[in-house]
Amino acid sequence: MPSTIIVGGFFGDEGKGKIVAHIAQQDKAKIIARGGVGPNAGHTVEVGDKKYGVRMVPSGFVYPDAKLMIGSGVLVDPRVFARELETLQCGDRTFIDGRCGVIEEEHIFKDKNDAHLSKTVGSTGSGCGPANSDRVMRTARLARDVPELAPYIVDVAQNVNDSIDAGDAVIIEGTQGFGISLYYGNYPYVTSKDTSASQMAADVGVGPTKIDDVIVVFKAFPTRVGEGPFPTELSHDDSMAMGIQEFGTVTRRERRIGTWDGKMARYSAMINGCTAIAITGVDHIDKSVFGVKEYSKLTPAVKKFLDQIEGDTGCPVGIISTGPEQSQIIDIRNEL
Repeated sequence: MPSTIIVGGFFGDEGKGKIVAHIAQQDKAKIIARGGVGPNAGHTVEVGDKKYGVRMVPSGFVYPDAKLMIGSGVLVDPRVFARELETLQCGDRTFIDGRCGVIEEEHIFKDKNDAHLSKTVGSTGSGCGPANSDRVMRTARLARDVPELAPYIVDVAQNVNDSIDAGDAVIIEGTQGFGISLYYGNYPYVTSKDTSASQMAADVGVGPTKIDDVIVVFKAFPTRVGEGPFPTELSHDDSMAMGIQEFGTVTRRERRIGTWDGKMARYSAMINGCTAIAITGVDHIDKSVFGVKEYSKLTPAVKKFLDQIEGDTGCPVGIISTGPEQSQIIDIRNEL
């Protein structure tokens, strides 16, 4: 059974939550471990008529047989964590590495009131930047220092490596997107750490030789929340005319909409070490494929677009999402 990293290829909001949930169910994941920055990133998962927005718990929570773990590289906000456990009712299988940094109220205050972060960069105001700063300065509290988190503390790295060694399916879930990586994104309009696949492996304590697959999630029409360059950005009127309007899971800010960026996709696939691509939103290429679940029923226009993606990135498309609901997906990974 493979160990798989799933990351976003553009600026975030690519639909990673749905892809993680799908792969977890298909591969029968033993552990879903979350890497990334912290609660500044939200994932939306739709199952039937229910819609979930999660910021701390891995978005693969919809697969009930998986243990859910938050790696040591992730910042934890105990308040957000507690609310999600109450809402999702998954506290009996959710765990935090004791080495996670903790977001305090003062971090959130600094984030929201720092003009550079809030106005220039467009921070979510969730306290992640200041918390990571304190961690770098070695003054931050860790999860093991917070009594209310004690029931959930484990050594995530040990658990994940033990599962991989036992041949179990393990998913390492990335957050945000390649375009806002501290190292590879449009600095300074970036988040407070790297967001690439290599960082996700490090966040949960897994060495690169133990990773089998890296699935990079791209959106047919990339979106961006906050400030920063966006080479293929459409005007608001043009995106509305195409029927595309979206809002961020965490901030509820309206997302900026763009067209496919082959150059960025190729660079992202290279840095992330992509083995397969998951593409979401193909129903915006051709509305007639909305909800289609078989590759043979995709239209020539969509198949041509998929060929373009593979040509631009040099990677095969393995998963195709045709709508927001969990079942609206085509998985051809076994045919690659």
